[in-house]
Amino acid sequence: MRILLTGATGFIGKHLSLALLDANFDLKVAVRQKSALFPDKVKQFIIGDLSAEHDWTEAIKNTDCIIHLAAKAHVLGAHKAKLLVEFRQINTFATLNLAKCAADSGVGRFIFISSIGVNGNSSSKPFTENDAPNPQDPYALSKYEAEQGLFKIAQNTHLQVVVIRPPLVYGKNAPGNFARLIRWASRKILLPLPLGAVKNSRSLLALDNLIDFIIICTTHKKAANEIFLICDGQDLSTPQLLKKLAFAANKKPWLLPVPTDWLVFITKLFGKRAEAIRLLSSLQIDNKKARLLLGWEPKISIKVAFIKIMNNEKNI
Repeated sequence: MRILLTGATGFIGKHLSLALLDANFDLKVAVRQKSALFPDKVKQFIIGDLSAEHDWTEAIKNTDCIIHLAAKAHVLGAHKAKLLVEFRQINTFATLNLAKCAADSGVGRFIFISSIGVNGNSSSKPFTENDAPNPQDPYALSKYEAEQGLFKIAQNTHLQVVVIRPPLVYGKNAPGNFARLIRWASRKILLPLPLGAVKNSRSLLALDNLIDFIIICTTHKKAANEIFLICDGQDLSTPQLLKKLAFAANKKPWLLPVPTDWLVFITKLFGKRAEAIRLLSSLQIDNKKARLLLGWEPKISIKVAFIKIMNNEKNI
């Protein structure tokens, strides 16, 4: 199968490209600038920054499946009023431009990596694909609007669309909040954290499990024109997450039982209330659809994934 991968130099893309090559896919990548990450047999198409006007004709020629990872996740220095405009330009309009070009060129399948944020930022019960979308921030809204546009294209063309909404994806060299947790767990002496009283439940997704699922979706007939919520299948509270990371590093964490109301109040003083609520709230996913419809099961457990990550940290 001939695959075009966007976002190939990102956290997920770098590992996915290796897995696709190991599985003997005919891989080509769309990159901002030429990269030394890929062997010579991987053709690189230099596209610069994503835009809604880019001509994809040459890149998608003789392509069976597009895996679209490229996205804008952060806008530095932008006012809130401009955030949605910025996100829409890349995550919505540029995505739909690529999909329209793909449909016009006879590409068979388009796999779009969306976000669990389309369902919402927190849950009182596990999210499913049947829940009404409830995006709460500009990033999630831009992803949701892209999803809607993609399925409209699929209705009017032969392009098959697969949408994947992952929660927090963790693994080697993960960015963002998980990177901060890794740095904490990698210290010789663990600093105490005021999170011992947090009683939430959150779904996570190991990078290995996401990659395995994406590869299944490239060929599985029943994946066509479907939305999937996937996770490791073992939800953790924030204290449990920290304890498992520390255990993987052969350390014992010191978690102070500070009431969550205090944490929210303190973080509000520093303008971080939204981040605190996100950390302290529950966000669970039911991955039953992926398991029943596609026969998928997570290939790696959280325990094994954490040990792999922490062993890698020790060897750096």
